[in-house]
Amino acid sequence: MNLEHLTAIRRDLHQIPELGFQEYKTQGYILDHLQKHPENRLEIEKWRTGLFVKVKGTAPDKILAYRADMDGLSIREETGYSFSSVHQDRMHACGHDFHMTIALGLIDHFVHHPVKQDLLFLFQPAEEGPGGAEPMLESGVFKKWEPSMITALHIAPELPVGTISTKSGLLFANTSELVIELEGKGGHAAYPHLAEDMVVAASSLVTQMQSIVARNVDPLDSAVITIGTIRGGSAQNIIAQEAKLEGTIRTLSPSSMERVKTRIEAMVKGLETAYHCRGKVSYPAAYHQVYNSGDLVEDFMRFVAEKGLAKVVRAKEAMTGEDFGYMLKKYPGFMFWLGVDSPYGLHHAKLTPKEEALETAVRVMTAYLSEQAD
Repeated sequence: MNLEHLTAIRRDLHQIPELGFQEYKTQGYILDHLQKHPENRLEIEKWRTGLFVKVKGTAPDKILAYRADMDGLSIREETGYSFSSVHQDRMHACGHDFHMTIALGLIDHFVHHPVKQDLLFLFQPAEEGPGGAEPMLESGVFKKWEPSMITALHIAPELPVGTISTKSGLLFANTSELVIELEGKGGHAAYPHLAEDMVVAASSLVTQMQSIVARNVDPLDSAVITIGTIRGGSAQNIIAQEAKLEGTIRTLSPSSMERVKTRIEAMVKGLETAYHCRGKVSYPAAYHQVYNSGDLVEDFMRFVAEKGLAKVVRAKEAMTGEDFGYMLKKYPGFMFWLGVDSPYGLHHAKLTPKEEALETAVRVMTAYLSEQAD
């Protein structure tokens, strides 16, 4: 598949971003695309709003898997594209339109260029939330088509086109969503002594939590606690009865994640006593670290460099989160960054990855999978 065809697919998908487990149009588009291939070359299984697509090998004794995520984000697009999102306040601002396009390009290639082994392409919903990888792993289809190896990529706006980047071991952090709800006694602004102000309580908690990374996490480890939203109160002259904080925790080790959560919960308990309120801590979605299999990823980097398929840059750990980590926890494999050279970063309303990178990814992965599957 040439760049013109890849670009057309990417632009179609870019216009129809959908949130996690709502990817009905996206699933339909992929199915329509696959229907042009001979039925005897593919086996297709639906899973919720996702898909399993197996390209049959000529004499298979194992399965090699490749995963592409499908969902968009709750962002109003500001790219100025002629093919901007037609779904209001929804955007493919994390490159999942690229990821799906690359997977379709690989399928199109291997349908017409058979290899010995079966190739399994996973179109996974809900990567951005609430997390599709973990339940997808537990599906009957996954258990029927268990891979011996699994790979994936993620676009990297800061890297130039023609570049890939990865490393052995830890690539992406452990991540967890964080929600803290506080409830106390509201009242009139003129009588603060008769109420318990949850805006003040929430503000105090945010300040306290900043000490966790500095004083409770090993300085040779890393952690981030970010509170992205605080909501509380209903009017300027009413003392807030409720407040809600939402944020994220990111750590480079599972043990630090547990330590951070334990400290947050202890602080909320203390807040209940200090501010005569009730507190509730929850973690709606949590992602396991992306930990690449050392031998596999080193062989991949060496292969790409020796074949001149792309420039290879050794990556550093990133505090980004990816639920592909659950798949790597169960199966050998790796993830790598794909350079797309955008002036704006991931999750930005003006993210504009260069489409030439689609051709780089398909070239790299057709060559690598051909090598591994024969």
